[in-house]
Amino acid sequence: MASNNNISIISSMATRQVLSELIAQFQRDSAQPVSLESVGGVDAAKRVQGGEAFDVVILAANAIEQLTQAGRIVPGSRVDLVHSGVSVAVQAGAKRPDISSEEAVRQAVLAARTLGYSTGPSGVHLTKLFERWGIADAIKSRIVQAPPGVPVGSLVARGEVELGFQQLSELIHQDGIDVLGPLPPAIQINTIFSAGLSATSTQARAVRALLDFMASPAATDIKRRNGLEPA
Repeated sequence: MASNNNISIISSMATRQVLSELIAQFQRDSAQPVSLESVGGVDAAKRVQGGEAFDVVILAANAIEQLTQAGRIVPGSRVDLVHSGVSVAVQAGAKRPDISSEEAVRQAVLAARTLGYSTGPSGVHLTKLFERWGIADAIKSRIVQAPPGVPVGSLVARGEVELGFQQLSELIHQDGIDVLGPLPPAIQINTIFSAGLSATSTQARAVRALLDFMASPAATDIKRRNGLEPA
């Protein structure tokens, strides 16, 4: 039976759109009120770590694990929801560089006047990738890191970034850009986004019903429409 108390969720921006749609679908089938706040993933983790009360936390799996170790997420409550890959975008109508291989992406990065990525898992991975390629110092002055909560795609759309890297789920709904496609398999960054029951929640049963739905086959179409794969 649904609880009539609101279930509060905090998530990173990468899952904002898909969660909004999943919540709407869940609410059509139940009387359960649910609220969602999406912010930069680093900020979300800090707020939960600081003791702010939510019922559900939805972040990259490693962040959920860290919050579990810290006692902020109930052990054993983690539910993997989606796999998210990184895609590359340019401003709408701009020249489309080849990104079909690792070497092609490296050449595109070296040729771009400005590069953008986020403070999230994809940004961390790209920093390491550029170091591995031995080009980190050469391109350092051209990197524009999107502030937490600001989509890389919006910077690409405004022409502030020539070549933007971000989760496809965040690029897919952005006007004013052309998505070139995913990073090639050799350098693709696959992030699992997971949900966890917050240690501050008093609504474990209602949360379980919500997460069961979000992880079920009934949620697959919504996930894929938002550039994500079921976990």
